[in-house]
Amino acid sequence: MDKKRRDFLKVAGISTLAGLGGTAVVDRLVSGSSPAAANASGAAQEAHGVEPKAHAPATAPTGKRYGMIVDTRKFQHDPSLGEKVEQACITAHNVPQFPEKKDDIKWIWMTDYENCFTEKSLLYKDEATEDHQVPVLCNHCDNPPCVRACPTKATFKNKDGLVIMDFHRCIGCRFCMAACPYGMRSFNWRNPRPFIKEINKHFPTRMRGVVEKCNFCAERIGVGEMPACVEACGNTKAMVFGDLNDPHSEIRKLLKENYTIQRKPSLGTHPSVFYIV
Repeated sequence: MDKKRRDFLKVAGISTLAGLGGTAVVDRLVSGSSPAAANASGAAQEAHGVEPKAHAPATAPTGKRYGMIVDTRKFQHDPSLGEKVEQACITAHNVPQFPEKKDDIKWIWMTDYENCFTEKSLLYKDEATEDHQVPVLCNHCDNPPCVRACPTKATFKNKDGLVIMDFHRCIGCRFCMAACPYGMRSFNWRNPRPFIKEINKHFPTRMRGVVEKCNFCAERIGVGEMPACVEACGNTKAMVFGDLNDPHSEIRKLLKENYTIQRKPSLGTHPSVFYIV
């Protein structure tokens, strides 16, 4: 059997044991020490997928926590904004456009209200909610289950607290897809490169067998630019991006002035995307 195949099966088997609750066994396999020693620190527990007893929103090493506000009223008033943000993301990140829907790769897209907010009342919706769609994207959770599920650390939180991916590390096990309660990840069943209309040389293309998702435009934030979707909205303020840990930021000001909701907040993932409805 090919060595890489054996290594993958070993990692997958260990991760499956962790998912089934075999934490003590996994700790010993991974660390080479006794379960008691392996569980001596909280860092070791998190590395092996053990749920912490309680979670408080963490502070990234830089002291930042980036988030976004989506004003659904603006998207209702101007439906063309949905297409603009989708196209801006596709262009910026080399998102392939497959001819068959079953192969779709999506980073941000428009969907019905009931698909976005499954925990809200959906009986006798008002006309605006019934007739319009809202944009959905990765929530960049402060307590992301996808990060804990990834056996290779291809999905991780960067220094600014963004949940991003190292495509070269992804082995295609799709554990992160199963762990994400929002369905915000896509898997490349086919080679995506021939289906990119115009390649952006400043962002990597992917290969078959790799998972991908919205990265909050970490590559743009790093050079002082706004995410592509926010920029595509122009001056409409339909999407506002900023540091949630900065009490003087625009996003915090809007959160203070407007009633907002999040997707599935009861799960304890602490999403960083807020919706004005």
